[in-house]
Parts: sequence; C-alpha cells; structure tokens
Amino acid sequence: MLKSRITGMMLMAMVIVSAGVWVTQSSQGADKDAKKSSVNKKALERTRKQVKMLDDVYKTAVVLITDKYVNDEDDFPAGGAAVALFSAIKEKGWHEVRILDATGQPYDEDNVAKDDFDKGAVEKLVAGDEYVEEVTEIDGVPYLRAATPIPVVLEKCIMCHPHYADVKKGQAIGLLSYTLKIE
Repeated sequence: MLKSRITGMMLMAMVIVSAGVWVTQSSQGADKDAKKSSVNKKALERTRKQVKMLDDVYKTAVVLITDKYVNDEDDFPAGGAAVALFSAIKEKGWHEVRILDATGQPYDEDNVAKDDFDKGAVEKLVAGDEYVEEVTEIDGVPYLRAATPIPVVLEKCIMCHPHYADVKKGQAIGLLSYTLKIE
C-alpha cells in the first residue's frame, strides 16, 4: 500500500513537472502564428491555458485509474475510459480530444493520426517536443489545435501494450490531440 502511494505521488510529481515544461515550451513560436492571424491574443492565451488544464486533468485521471483500478488484463483499461469520456465531451459540444498512437502499433484503428496536424504532431512529439500547436479555422471560426505527448509512466501499461516494454523512459508512445474553439 505504501509503495502504491509513493508511486502515485511520484507520478503526480511527474505530471506537475511536465506541466511546467509544457508551459515554458508552449509559448515558443506560437505567438508568431497569433500575429499572422486575426485571432485575439488574449483569447488564444485563455485557450492555451484551457488546454493545459485539460491535459493535466485527463493525464492525471488516466494514471490514477490505471494505478487504482487496473490490476489484470480483464479490467477495463483506463485508456478505454478516457476514450469514452472524450466521446461524451465531444457529443456535448465542449471540445474534441483524441488519443493517438505514436509507436506504429495502435491499440485501435481510431488511434491513428488522420490529418496533417496530427501526423506532424506525432513526428515532433516522438522527436522530443513537449507541445505542438496550430491556429486554424473551421467553418470560419478560429480553433486551437494542440498536441501533448503521452509517455509510459506505469509498468501496468505493459499489460495491454506489451510493445511498450522496450520503450525508453520519457519517450512518447502516444499523444493527446486537442481541438478547441478560441473564444
């Protein structure tokens, strides 16, 4: 039990540290895109902050669910719970977030990068970037597309993904791809 709590605290610390890195790197280069477009800078910064918060919440939830409730291969995987949550959020019109594979061995066909932004994000995050973003328009409305890496943080991940066993610590095996309206 103590080992589990210590592991949980270490994971939370990793999430907090990675969030700090994310904030530092998220603003580099992205302001150039904002200057080129007619997007309100304050609205863009609010949307970036919202992505950061969502990323922290989603990743923390998946780690906690895996740590506390996934004990063998028959248990409902935390990634499956996240996909169900993401679907419900999209259906309610809040935003879109997808889990994408970065290993070339997706757990599911829906976890494959399908557009240029996601394909480029996979490349950049696997190469070591901590955050990728793009301001775009969908039906004349400005959106922030953003992606953050998912590394293997628990040994339990290998139960469903045996090919993660040889992954270097900190290496992105996937990503979260966000699409949020800039308001």
